[in-house]
Amino acid sequence: MGRVTGARRARRAGVVTGATLALLLPMAVPAAAEPDTGTLEIDETSVVEVLLEDRDALDRLVDLGGDITRLDPAEGEGFVAQVVIGPFELDTYDDAGFTFGEVVYTESDAKERIEEREATIAELRAENEPAGEARTLSTTDDLKILRADYFQSRNGDFLSVEVDSSFGQDENFRLTVERDAGPGTEIGDGGTQTLSRFVDVGVYMYHRGQARVEEPPGRIRVTSPHGGTVEAEVTEWLPDPDDPGDPLPYTDFLNAYMTPGELYDRIHQIADEYPDIAEVIELPNRTNGYRRHAQAIFGVNVRGHNADRGVVVETHSYGHEGGNDVVVDLHDPYTPDSELSVDVDGDEITVALATDDDGRITTTAAEVVDAINVEAGDLVRAFTFRGNTGDGVVQAERVQAQDFLNAPDDVSREPAPVYALRIGADRDGSKTGVLGYAQEHAREWQTPLVTIETAERLVRNYGIHDTTTELVDELDIFLMPSFNPDGGNYSFYDVPLHRKNMTNYCDTDGARDQWAVEQGAQWGVDNNRNYGAYTLWDGYSGASFNCTSGSFAGPEELGPLSQPENQNLVWLVDTYDNIDFSMNIHSSGDYFMWSPGAYIADGRVSTPRPTAMEEAYFWEASASILGAIKEHRGTVVTPARTGPIIDVLYSAAGNSGDHLWYENGIFAWNFELGQAGFQPPWEEAHAQGMEYANGLYNMLEVALEYQDDRFRPRSDVAPRPGEHSRPVEVAFSTNEPAEVYYTLDGSRPTFDSPKLELTGVRGELETLLIEETTTVHWFSVDIAGNAEGGYDPDGDARNHRRGTWTITD
Repeated sequence: MGRVTGARRARRAGVVTGATLALLLPMAVPAAAEPDTGTLEIDETSVVEVLLEDRDALDRLVDLGGDITRLDPAEGEGFVAQVVIGPFELDTYDDAGFTFGEVVYTESDAKERIEEREATIAELRAENEPAGEARTLSTTDDLKILRADYFQSRNGDFLSVEVDSSFGQDENFRLTVERDAGPGTEIGDGGTQTLSRFVDVGVYMYHRGQARVEEPPGRIRVTSPHGGTVEAEVTEWLPDPDDPGDPLPYTDFLNAYMTPGELYDRIHQIADEYPDIAEVIELPNRTNGYRRHAQAIFGVNVRGHNADRGVVVETHSYGHEGGNDVVVDLHDPYTPDSELSVDVDGDEITVALATDDDGRITTTAAEVVDAINVEAGDLVRAFTFRGNTGDGVVQAERVQAQDFLNAPDDVSREPAPVYALRIGADRDGSKTGVLGYAQEHAREWQTPLVTIETAERLVRNYGIHDTTTELVDELDIFLMPSFNPDGGNYSFYDVPLHRKNMTNYCDTDGARDQWAVEQGAQWGVDNNRNYGAYTLWDGYSGASFNCTSGSFAGPEELGPLSQPENQNLVWLVDTYDNIDFSMNIHSSGDYFMWSPGAYIADGRVSTPRPTAMEEAYFWEASASILGAIKEHRGTVVTPARTGPIIDVLYSAAGNSGDHLWYENGIFAWNFELGQAGFQPPWEEAHAQGMEYANGLYNMLEVALEYQDDRFRPRSDVAPRPGEHSRPVEVAFSTNEPAEVYYTLDGSRPTFDSPKLELTGVRGELETLLIEETTTVHWFSVDIAGNAEGGYDPDGDARNHRRGTWTITD
């Protein structure tokens, strides 16, 4: 008899249908916000309620490229959408006739989260840094043993030690632990082990490590290369070896929001500390980089006033490569009848402006652009403001170009490597693979926390906690904490509500100027619209070819999968084709979704829906995963927010879940964390990281059940075969998610035979209408390929199910 846990318990409890989860929880319907009957007025990018009267209005918003962060049903009919809108886009929404509700969240709110993060880090640093006077008086560090735990597990006996060093914040070094071998022995008789430095968000926490021991130690001595030494007694952890792991011994490894660099440092640290069960994979495609071409803008203000005399000069080199050193001087010669000329001296471009016989400047913006492009075209390119004819006369002005990037110098401006952490005792492709990836959208700061918390739980509880040990031994786990590091850095250091990567594909006659960004326009590609299945290029809805749209799929001429971030994910699942499960971790709204994720708007032609078995399996596994999320603090992801993407949210052409499901056959889910925005206060972000780590951990259990599933499904029918006085509709049910294949012509059923499908959205399994005496031959097969009764559809045996319904009338 195999294990009976998680989803397996749920499916044994009774018949499963596609609508099972919808019966479990009530649906909360929020009240519609009071509409704003006037024009929306915002001076910074904000999350704003948009009131939609029906599904058609929602489709119009999606087609407009609306950056929808959350969607709620309104009282009565319609929806309340929360949409990211900047001043740059206001006219577009006004012209489209949308009605606004409340301003929910602003970039100023996001900046408060940065201040909160920095305060937390400063506090942690203060707690871990030694007093300055003490450090100068001695080169010996103070050591403090925080924990020294001996525990027994099915994998052996272990000693886990955590030690604080007064030098730990400033230097990277290892500590040495010497053990005794039990009562009456000397320290050292039980061997030694080393402790590695544990750093979180750039703050030293402590040194930690665990090692197998032959005898239960009673005392230890810890020494430092700086001369510090300390001794302590060992305590026994979880002394009952028959029940060592409920709940998890080690949890809660989150202290603050983490930048992409800090996330990558963390997974490298985990791999260094646990090389037997973890390694870091560098994905093959580097990003385009946290970098921008420098710009100098003349004549036009941020709001676009005086556009006819606006000139934009953009350097060919990126700002950090010298573009920020370029100076452009529109020079007034203060003499009459001067001719327009351009002189280039190193990084300085001097444009001597033409004047009339009274010495007044006569040069237009278009003339400046042409002159610069001819004489300084090797260094820069110039263009008029957003395609304006440029017939306004310019004014003298001297501007140094800049890339407008604010990250500190230790954030690289070069194309960035992207990393994934691989966890498993046997990482040879023989085990079922599970993938969790986060921060596809840059501004979703809490999503990487789920991957980090999950990774730490796995490695820290391995060998201690039975379920964790089994997951690491029997699965191949891939965790990608920052899918989009360029955008992540830009969101942290520059524009908090930035969603996309950083590559600027806008044309010079459009919103390529920095003033558009200052007004809330976003450059970059929405990575979650740039995949290769059911895309905007194929006519599916929910993405845009507008370069500043929140759902910009990428340049039309480049086609899908043009971005290195997307190519990395596809490479990962193609290379490690044992990956059968994935979770794309997003925020916000407390949604839980799967394919289909897109439709063609005309006629709402959906991508192919899952089969009856697949849909039931999605629902059943979801119930288990969502139950684990609820355990942390009672968060319920409602039925209204659970299901296929197009049913509970909107169409999203070219999304990653669809690509993994349709192209790779991966059971691909999507989390949307929390209902408190992209960057909630830390207390809320921490709670979301913890509860959704519960969910991701449970998805690992679901994957393990799938791998170990040897149970054959059972089917039932109603009404039963036999005599019936009138035509009947025969309904089939199964005790677990399964396909039912059947024939009506007396032949043995195979995988080529018809199978029962779902009827409609979230529908019931179709029935067979029997109007005359008919013998039905059928069998069921579950998601793991186990056939009912051991029947082999490809063989010659006839041990399938059959029944005859005799109609006497």
